[in-house]
Amino acid sequence: MNNLKKGVLFAALFFGLFFTGCSNDDEEDELIGNWIKKSAFDGPARSSAASFVIGDYAYITTGYTGDEYLKDLWAYNSNGDYWEQKADFTGIGRSSASSFELNGKGYIGLGYDGTNKLKDFYQYDPASNSWAAKADFGGTGRYGAVGFQVGGKAYFGTGYDGNYLKDFYQYNDTDNTWTLVSGFSGNKRRHATVFVINDKAYLGTGVNNSVNQVDFWEFNPETEVWTRLRDIDRDDDDDYSWNDDYAITRTNASSFSLNGLGYVVGGEGIKTVWEYNPTSDLWLERTALEGAARTDAVGFAINNRGFVMLGRIGSTYFDDSWEFKPLEAQNDDDN
Repeated sequence: MNNLKKGVLFAALFFGLFFTGCSNDDEEDELIGNWIKKSAFDGPARSSAASFVIGDYAYITTGYTGDEYLKDLWAYNSNGDYWEQKADFTGIGRSSASSFELNGKGYIGLGYDGTNKLKDFYQYDPASNSWAAKADFGGTGRYGAVGFQVGGKAYFGTGYDGNYLKDFYQYNDTDNTWTLVSGFSGNKRRHATVFVINDKAYLGTGVNNSVNQVDFWEFNPETEVWTRLRDIDRDDDDDYSWNDDYAITRTNASSFSLNGLGYVVGGEGIKTVWEYNPTSDLWLERTALEGAARTDAVGFAINNRGFVMLGRIGSTYFDDSWEFKPLEAQNDDDN
């Protein structure tokens, strides 16, 4: 074989290997999960709304438009993919409130009305489509707190009252009382996120004095014990170190759980999605939200389907709604 032919053959082999390598890298880097656009929210575009799920309906109320603190209530029919307006929230319009569902009723409290950090608390009854004032929250007035129900027990905790907080209170709907519960040794924060898997709550993210928090926690309502898990973004050589490739830390994110896995979506200035497996205490990156990057959005799961909607980026407020399909390949052509 002459030198010219040898050169041509070598070049062909080199470029073949190069492009094969690139193709394999692309396949390895391809993320799983597909976002499908759903019926747009019927109310005004907003951020920092509160939500709870009862039966086949997800309820969204309060929030901020950039000009107005809201108190309207909307129900999303997950079977029909449409919205119904319900009785207005009877408290003061607000943003960054906290909420949960407990025994078939929705609850909302705390938040910020543009002047005050609030501690009032209300119950919504879907059967009568009515609101009732309940006992004020047991802690200080605050916003950016988490609210969740796990194992039949409901909690508000963390947030900001002028200082960053880490206290938790349990609400008893039988006697309409709040009780301080101790044991959380995590960092203070506001605008964290919580999802629930198999009667355990998982809390992480949030911010304290402009620093995104890296600690991640599991809460067992039977024992009322918080257990620290692997940090979500840390490469120090200590007991909580895991993977310096993680990019999960963020604030003002949304979350939900599906099929025994937790999902954290978006947040301040980002649109990435991470999936948590409680069995392995490990995270995997999934397809980023196909809509615009956003902060202060609403996330919830209903009938084993996960949704993210509303939120803002800068002074632009959104009214779009997205459903996540974690087992599907990403498809740009289905929206």
